[in-house]
Amino acid sequence: MPEDLKEQDTASNELAALRESLEVAKQDVLYAKAETQNVRRRLEKDIADARAYAATSFARDILSVSDNLARALESIPADLREDDKFKNLVTGLEATGREIEKVFGNHGITRIAAKGLPLDPHQHQAMMEVPSAEHEPGTVIQELQAGYTIKDRLLRPAMVVVAKKPD
Repeated sequence: MPEDLKEQDTASNELAALRESLEVAKQDVLYAKAETQNVRRRLEKDIADARAYAATSFARDILSVSDNLARALESIPADLREDDKFKNLVTGLEATGREIEKVFGNHGITRIAAKGLPLDPHQHQAMMEVPSAEHEPGTVIQELQAGYTIKDRLLRPAMVVVAKKPD
């Protein structure tokens, strides 16, 4: 009989070891599944970000074209705007400006509000401080260059002049 007990004890031990091994294997499978799911989620987010922000570098470059067009329009004197020879040219330039703004909107590129708002270092770049009794210190009083975001990311900060306490 002692031999039968030994065999049963050995079989019991082997069974316990197999059960423990099975539990470890189950845990490993669960961890592997969770890690695979996390990797899949990260990849999906990376793909979505790549789609959403793929045009960022191009958009930054085209902003200077938009700035130059706006400066050209601003520099046209009022008397030339009414001149029959220049009227069509001005109308065409204005239409081009509107089209650029429409394309920006279609791609989630929006202008950052600046003038009259408190300086936001996440969206504005202070280029100068000017003493002002009319404005609260830290308020944007002039926009030197428009800033833009693409979706929820900063594309280019607005370059601004900020009020400070008068001397």
